Amino acid sequence: MASKLMHAIQFDSYGGGAAGLKHVEVPVPTPKKNEVLLKVEATSINPVDWKIQKGMLRPLFLPRKFPYIPCIDVAGEVLEVGPEVKDFRAGDKVVAYLSSKNGGGLAEFAVAEESLTVARPSEVSAAEGSALPIACLTAYEALTRIAGVKLDKTGQPKNILVTAASGGVGLYAVQLAKLGNTHVTATCGARNIDLVKSLGADEVLDYKTPDGAALRSPSGKKYDVVVHCATGTPWSTFEPNLSENGKVIDLTPSFGSLMTSAVKKLTFCKKQLVPFFVTVTGESLSYVVNLVKEGKLKSIIDSTYPLSKGEDGWAKSMDGHATGKIIVEP
Repeated sequence: MASKLMHAIQFDSYGGGAAGLKHVEVPVPTPKKNEVLLKVEATSINPVDWKIQKGMLRPLFLPRKFPYIPCIDVAGEVLEVGPEVKDFRAGDKVVAYLSSKNGGGLAEFAVAEESLTVARPSEVSAAEGSALPIACLTAYEALTRIAGVKLDKTGQPKNILVTAASGGVGLYAVQLAKLGNTHVTATCGARNIDLVKSLGADEVLDYKTPDGAALRSPSGKKYDVVVHCATGTPWSTFEPNLSENGKVIDLTPSFGSLMTSAVKKLTFCKKQLVPFFVTVTGESLSYVVNLVKEGKLKSIIDSTYPLSKGEDGWAKSMDGHATGKIIVEP
């Protein structure tokens, strides 16, 4: 395959937004000893992708080199396997998480490490599968690892707030939280209230109303955990709404929130702000794929674009008003 060319979208430097993306013909990549070569069937665009392009995430996330083919959440079919790959063979349908340093998702073919590739059952479409890695696992890890929610309803009851609940992470967070012993309050725009309720939220606030802006639960409940998917909310808004040992899990931490977190720790404050960055593993990815298979979890697709119009999906993601995930299909 390496001698053949494929259609891909890349950028050559930081900045430029959708206009900085270029359609190119480049060689099909060759899998290394522990990698699989995939025919990409669907790729999802995440905010982290265009934040990498903007240079906002340096030095944590940056391309290994330019030009760079962005996007790291894909689903597809295995075409070829490296010599040390044991669990996959040509023809297998999979979901994979690609390295943020190497990227590669906005293309007809991509290579993925075997350890970050999982089987995709026939019940899970390529679009549904590609939506999962970053967004769903951010919600899953935040709820299970940081908030201590047990998804079999065996844990202690918790009151949970999910902000920006109609976004990619928020929609998964609502659904996953309701698999636990929880009462879920959510914030979103007015047009998405019915959708968020349909996914299990017990209370939904329009973030543009006074109560929504203040994050006040309609039932007066104090939150044990806030899964914070939005930006720009000061600690002073969270603090009066938290229970005695309440935590705000900040999924888009800024310099200011990192400083607030440090101060809370240094002063031994019971109420904590926890900056969070997801670590994707094959085990956790397989777990959420099976939740979709079992009908316990849905991937909500906002829109789908052909690879030839991938820059339009990129622009929509940057606009910040998608309901659920934006998918590109070669």
